[in-house]
Amino acid sequence: MKDFRGKTAVITGSASGIGNALAHSLAREGARVVLADIEQGALDAAVTALRETGADAIGVRTDVSSFESVQALEKAAVSAFGNVHILVSNAGVGAHEDVPVWELPLNDWRWCMAVNVWGVIHGIKAFLPGMLAHGEEGHVVNTSSGNGGLILVPTTPIYSATKAAVSAITESLHLQLAMQGAKIRAHVLYPGPHIVASNIFTAARNRPEEFRRETEQIAPPITLESLGQIFDAMGRKLETTSPAEVAEHAMDGLRADRFYILPWTSDGKTRFRERVEGILDCRNPEPRFF
Repeated sequence: MKDFRGKTAVITGSASGIGNALAHSLAREGARVVLADIEQGALDAAVTALRETGADAIGVRTDVSSFESVQALEKAAVSAFGNVHILVSNAGVGAHEDVPVWELPLNDWRWCMAVNVWGVIHGIKAFLPGMLAHGEEGHVVNTSSGNGGLILVPTTPIYSATKAAVSAITESLHLQLAMQGAKIRAHVLYPGPHIVASNIFTAARNRPEEFRRETEQIAPPITLESLGQIFDAMGRKLETTSPAEVAEHAMDGLRADRFYILPWTSDGKTRFRERVEGILDCRNPEPRFF
């Protein structure tokens, strides 16, 4: 799809960060946008800001961990704008993984799986039947991460596992759509090329009571600032990517019909190649954090 005018896009996690930047990018191209987020105040502000640019947009509070909530989102989108052409499952969270994997609280796993993995599954289940039925061109974009989707950081097993799952689910979706000759295309988005300056570091602000952590946090939460200090201590500079840059990569990927929306760095390619070659050679993985 190269022309987004008059198309309807639904984006989860779009009150801020990558989702919000992509909403603005699609709106500038003439798309009608449905913003979905669990944080009502931020969602209302995001919709107001988008409409002030002249965009045709609505907001629907959505908890992607609930299938019923995502079903309601689909119904609201169709009721407002008709056929949905673009679904971006972008909502994501990260627990502050402060202990070894065998000590991690189960609710950390449950929360991240519920949002990062089940959110993608719920999006596919709720939206794909209608998108296939209307027979028009469309796209499904699922946000993964280089951490888990390509390589992994050993101190974040939960996050890595969820993003590996997103990559696998999306690749299966891509292949099945291709086998059916569908006009819907699937894409996996790897934000980057550097760590994205977004609100995911403070995702716990929206953590539901049902997923409340069973134990107290031992180490203080990682923030962009503290991560920068870690890099400084290693004699390196923390490079970041803005959400707007990720949105630009995503738009380019949609226009080019690329499954892998992946802005590489030379270091990233080297690390991924090392991992693949290690698998091919059956070499044991060696710890590497950044």
